[in-house]
Amino acid sequence: MISLFVLPVAWMLASGALQASAQPTMPSGTLRYREFTMRLGPDGAFELQGTGYPTFKGTWKLVAAGEVEIVAPSSRGDCAEPARYRVRTEKPWTLVDAVSDHCEGRQFFLDRSRWLPEGTTVKDVLPPRQIVRTAAPGAVRLPAARPPSASWPSFRGPHASGIADGTRLPDTWDGAKGTHILWRAPLPGLAHSSPVVSGDQVFVTTAISSQTDATFKPGLYGEGTASEDHSRHTWAILSFDKKTGKLLWQRDAYVGEPREKRHIKSTYASATPATDGRIVVASFGSQGLYAYDVSGQFLWKLDLGRMDVGAYDIPSFEWGTASSPIIWEDLVILQVDTQVDSFLIAVKAATGETVWKSDRDELPSWGTPTVASTPAGPVLVTNASKVIRGYDPRTGKELWCLGGSSKITAPTPVYADGVFVVASGRGPERPIFVVRPDARGTITLSDGKTSSDSVVWSKTGRGPYMPTPLVYKGIVYVLANNGVFDAYDLKTGEEIYRQRLSTVGNGFSSSPVAADGKIYLGNEDGDMIVIAAGREFKELAVNPMADLLMATPALSDGMMYVRTARGLFAVGGGQGQAAGSRGQVAGDRAGGRRQ
Repeated sequence: MISLFVLPVAWMLASGALQASAQPTMPSGTLRYREFTMRLGPDGAFELQGTGYPTFKGTWKLVAAGEVEIVAPSSRGDCAEPARYRVRTEKPWTLVDAVSDHCEGRQFFLDRSRWLPEGTTVKDVLPPRQIVRTAAPGAVRLPAARPPSASWPSFRGPHASGIADGTRLPDTWDGAKGTHILWRAPLPGLAHSSPVVSGDQVFVTTAISSQTDATFKPGLYGEGTASEDHSRHTWAILSFDKKTGKLLWQRDAYVGEPREKRHIKSTYASATPATDGRIVVASFGSQGLYAYDVSGQFLWKLDLGRMDVGAYDIPSFEWGTASSPIIWEDLVILQVDTQVDSFLIAVKAATGETVWKSDRDELPSWGTPTVASTPAGPVLVTNASKVIRGYDPRTGKELWCLGGSSKITAPTPVYADGVFVVASGRGPERPIFVVRPDARGTITLSDGKTSSDSVVWSKTGRGPYMPTPLVYKGIVYVLANNGVFDAYDLKTGEEIYRQRLSTVGNGFSSSPVAADGKIYLGNEDGDMIVIAAGREFKELAVNPMADLLMATPALSDGMMYVRTARGLFAVGGGQGQAAGSRGQVAGDRAGGRRQ
């Protein structure tokens, strides 16, 4: 069954948030959690309702100590059968657990649910979040900064643009046959995080389960189920030689049982690392934020506490974290939007010391923030469910906010050609916004308006759910999970084309990237579709990676680095199958080696 509560009871007991009463008592008055209210009236009346869900209304009675019988059909006329639940008070919470209930819909909401009195919020009863920093002993000298050329420092590269012209990739390749595969290195564990590149190194992260059959479920489906794998894991950062695929080092950042749940389609390492050529930093969600220098020397870590991230309306659906850190100048910036307390934090890259922290009134989100140097100064943009926000990255001060977003947001803001493009794909909103960097104050559009002094143009019903949009040569490309591919004029918002891709399979989670007039789209089955950039849709090739593909590729120095479910590929080099064979051997030899 699925819990309606978003924080494990064991965690709350450990924190002192729950104090069990000596005798079980029945609650009185209205109880609430987020979108739901429940009432067990002293007159025996029962009512359970939630915004957008059927209402259950009827009666209740005490049938044993702490056990009640509920007869409450839904507003749709079903679920007339009696049900039994245990109800107990552990101040200030009311805990409800199913004994027997044949109505799946009612049990879905009530079983293992945790409620607070009307007017009391979770923030009122839980202790403040504690952030604990641990640094390497003594002063650590960082390596010299590396030139930014050919670097792919964070998710989707600089400004999350996804563009690297001059890469000169081959038109076709084959992951199984090794055609135009320079090397392939096996990867342990499960991760949807993308590779990043600096200098001659490629960095990836992973979470290695102690369950040998650990997996995830790809595909186009709407289940909110969490994985049952709560076993002991090892969260690690790995560095590879980008020319040969040799494993240079692996650092195990955290070992233990997960402090959060993950969606069955996700992993415990879905956030992409970031590097500035001196340090590499990785967020492992509730397991912490970790920084090493590029040689693998530990610098610092932050325990940010448990992050409960899941469905906005049914908080029992806990899906895990995915927002990636970014490095801007000498700051590491991380967006943390949770069910209880959301915030944006900037810490010193060298030491992990907090520079600023901005609290946010937000629902859970999964997108990565973007910083860009604009004519209006540096602007940090975050995508989130309640509002999209612009900040001053030097201070954390909010500059502007824009309402109208989806209630579930995963795509990352993109800066290109002097504007920010921000989108999200959960209905009914599914918006695309193009925002000027000099916006200030509240810039939410009035009803019926699609543009303003601050918003160049906007659309509803067209935003992507998972993939981040691509802005390339004046065109905004939007890839939906189901393989519908749109192109819009960046300046006007005019639709150029709308096309369903020929190869969809299990759908798309990876974000598009582009180079040399070509766009690369990877579906979850591992097919890399090549599209000609421009105002006319033209499919050029479909290249199999021969493995599940959830991560977004990285582009650097004539190569595309593709992270699949089981390996890391270097695509390009024009070496043909022979080069691929040599790379396979090198990768296999490196796979189990730690330094």
